[in-house]
Amino acid sequence: MTIRAPKGTDDILAPVARTWRRMLRTWDQITERFGYDLIFTPLFEATELFARGSGEDTEIVQKQMYSFSDKGGRSLTLRPEATPSVMRAHQQAGGSGVRKAASWGPMFRYERPQAGRRRQFYQLDAEYIGTDSPLADAEVIELGYRYLRDVGLVDVAVTINSIGDPVCRPAYQEVLKEYLKAREDELCDDSRRRIDSNPLRVLDCKVCKPLLRDAPTPVEHLCDACAVHYQTVKDTLGAVLVPFVEDPHLVRGLDYYTRTAFEYIATDLDAAQNAVGGGGRYDGLSESIGGPPIPGVGFALGLDRIVLALGDIVEEGALDVFVVVAEEGLRTEAIELVSDLRARGFRVDYDPDRRSVKAQFKIASRREAPNVLVIGEEWRDGAVTARDMTTGDQRAVPVEEVSVWLR
Repeated sequence: MTIRAPKGTDDILAPVARTWRRMLRTWDQITERFGYDLIFTPLFEATELFARGSGEDTEIVQKQMYSFSDKGGRSLTLRPEATPSVMRAHQQAGGSGVRKAASWGPMFRYERPQAGRRRQFYQLDAEYIGTDSPLADAEVIELGYRYLRDVGLVDVAVTINSIGDPVCRPAYQEVLKEYLKAREDELCDDSRRRIDSNPLRVLDCKVCKPLLRDAPTPVEHLCDACAVHYQTVKDTLGAVLVPFVEDPHLVRGLDYYTRTAFEYIATDLDAAQNAVGGGGRYDGLSESIGGPPIPGVGFALGLDRIVLALGDIVEEGALDVFVVVAEEGLRTEAIELVSDLRARGFRVDYDPDRRSVKAQFKIASRREAPNVLVIGEEWRDGAVTARDMTTGDQRAVPVEEVSVWLR
C-alpha cells in the first residue's frame, strides 16, 4: 500500500511552490526594510507555554494541540502559534530592550481539514516587543498590509478595534455579561460556559457572533489612556495611507491582550475563510508565561490562506535559460558555462543524462525556460546557438556576450 501524507497536511510542489517561494522572498525583504530581525524558535515547546500563553480556556488548548510525552516524561507540544514562543525566547535572552522579530514556519492544530484550514499550516509572524507605544501598533499593521499588497492581494481590508486594558475592561465585561445572560438561551454551549469566565470570547464565537450584533462594544467603555492610544493608532494609519475599517466587535478573548486588535480580510474569499491574518497588542503575555511585564504587539498571516486568496496566479518560470548539449565532447564546457551563468545571477539548468537534443528541448519546454543555449559546433568558433523559446528566433551569440543577450 502506498504511503500518503497524513490527513490535513499537504505537499507543496511546483508550480504552486513558486508562489510560496515568492511570498517568502517578499516577506524577508519587507521585514528587513522595516527593521525586523529574523528569528527561529523550536517547532515544539513545553506544553505549559501554550497552555498559559494561548489560554487554557481556548479551543486551541482544549481540543487542537498536538501534545506528547518525550522519553524523559516531559509534556511537549507542537507549536499551534508563534507568539508565545517568540516571547519565551525574548525572556530567555534576557528580556531587555526592544526586539523586532520576524519569522515563518509550520504550525500544528488538530482541526477538521478544509480549504484554508489544515492540521499543518504555515504562518508569517512579526512581533514588536518592548514598547507600549501606539506607533508600534500602527507599524505592525502597516507591515502586514504592505506585505499583502506586495504579493498581489489587492482586495484586502484592514479591520481594527480597541478592547481596552485592565483599567477599563472589567467594567465593560460586567456590562457584557449582563447582556449575554439576558440572551443565554440563544447561545451555543461553549459560549454559555464562557459568560462568566471569559465573556469576550463569546463575541469571537463563529456560531454566536451573528446573534450579537447589538452587543455592547469595548470602545464605548475605554478609559482616557486607551482612547488616546486608539486614536493615535488610527491617526498614524491615516498618515501612512493604510486604509482601515473600525469593527467595534472585533476582540481577542485572552486576558493578556490589551488595546489594539486587528485583522486582514481578503474580501474575495468566502466569509468563513476570509481572514488571512490578524493580531493585536499583548502587554500581559510575558507575565502569563512567568516572566516580567514586557509589552508587545504583533500579528500572524496564514500562507495557506493567502495562496487561496490569490487564486490562479501564473508565476514566472523557474529558469532564465536551459543549456542543451549538442555534442557529448563539449559536456564539460557546457557545465562550465552553466556554472558561470549561475555565478552571474541567472537561473540556469541542463540535462545530466545525455539525452538527445530533441529530448533536451522538450525538457526545456516542460521547465518553461524562456531561452535555450545550444553548445555545439559553434563552440569551436567561440559562440553558442541562442534560441528565444517564445518567438522561436535563433542566432549565434559569442560566448562572452551570452550574459548580455540573456539580460
